[in-house]
Amino acid sequence: MKSAKVVVIGAGVVGLSIALAAQARGFSVRVIDREGVCAGASAGNAGAFAFTDILPLASPRVIRQAPKWLLDPLGPLTVPPRYALKIAPWMLRFWRASWPGQVRASTIAQTGLMALSKAALEPFLAQHGLTSMLRRDGQLQVYEGKGEFDASLPSWATRAEAGIEFEHLTGEAIAAKQPGLDARFTHATFTPGWFSIADPKDFTIALAERFRANGGEVVIAEALRLLPDGVETSAGVMKGRVVLAAGAFSHLLARTAGVKIPLETERGYNTTLPASAIDLRCQVTFGGHGFVITRLSSGIRVGGAVELGGLKLPPNYARADAMLTKAKRFLPALDTSNGVQWMGFRPSMPDSLPAIGALPGQPNTICAFGHGHLGLTQCAGTAEIVADLLAGKAPGLDLTPFAPSRF
Repeated sequence: MKSAKVVVIGAGVVGLSIALAAQARGFSVRVIDREGVCAGASAGNAGAFAFTDILPLASPRVIRQAPKWLLDPLGPLTVPPRYALKIAPWMLRFWRASWPGQVRASTIAQTGLMALSKAALEPFLAQHGLTSMLRRDGQLQVYEGKGEFDASLPSWATRAEAGIEFEHLTGEAIAAKQPGLDARFTHATFTPGWFSIADPKDFTIALAERFRANGGEVVIAEALRLLPDGVETSAGVMKGRVVLAAGAFSHLLARTAGVKIPLETERGYNTTLPASAIDLRCQVTFGGHGFVITRLSSGIRVGGAVELGGLKLPPNYARADAMLTKAKRFLPALDTSNGVQWMGFRPSMPDSLPAIGALPGQPNTICAFGHGHLGLTQCAGTAEIVADLLAGKAPGLDLTPFAPSRF
């Protein structure tokens, strides 16, 4: 006999992973989403399980580089002028999160969540018959000159302390991993433990199919207001435990319960080219320029960068064009014709850690949002944690650094 009802708000990769994990614990689960399955950032990401990305975006290095980046409206980090005043309080929290002590604490917390997520991923995929979608091609981070490479070494030392495997490369060793890179990239680091999914949209849709096959229901409805015993939606009141996994829209719902959470929207852009665009051997990360190029079953995707512009401003696809232009310079053999552009909303917290745990003052609602660039990476681990919380079991990770009340 099934136990209490659970309503998951959000049909992206995090929400659907949680829905499946809750089903496996015997809960009766319904998922609601304002647009339907995989309508947001889960559809257009780079498809990476970036378990090596343990360092927070907020850091002294980023703070030093930010003024230069912000002067370039098409660069790795930008804030549209019309949004600058609105985002100022969040930026102040971001600056505070870049202090060395906070960076250390965030890195420790992120390392723990990454380890749990990596351990949970393959059993999760196997349980739902999706192991064939996993790829193990690794990732190549490239650097323009020794100075940029040397500046990266402290971050690699931190990763080494966390037991992350990597290999520094130069010259022909770089070409062996990815032929055709421009000669400006004199140094690189290869991380073999960087997994990817065949296609993030196909994966998320497959999760929804498994969820429905297990008796779950996905309802297209807008969540309007959190209630002590459920959620009010455009399709009526739905009673039960609530999991708030609505990505970049989650903080708006938290406010209906009187809780302000400093979540902002990183607007990510990409262009997906035909699979024949280039012979890509692994994901290549151009860290100094804030974007990646990755091979998916749906094509070659060029995208990334950070535009802190909220939910309402119109897309600026010149950012996607700029990344594509750079990608052509960096990989001259790349055929940039016949691409399809996309923009999506990444939910970003100032300290780069998601909000996981009970909503302050409303224990019936469990938060699971704010993963930034790492929603796919941390989906299986987050699902395991939330399923434990729903079942009244202590999760396998100290959630204090992730508490929604920490701000």
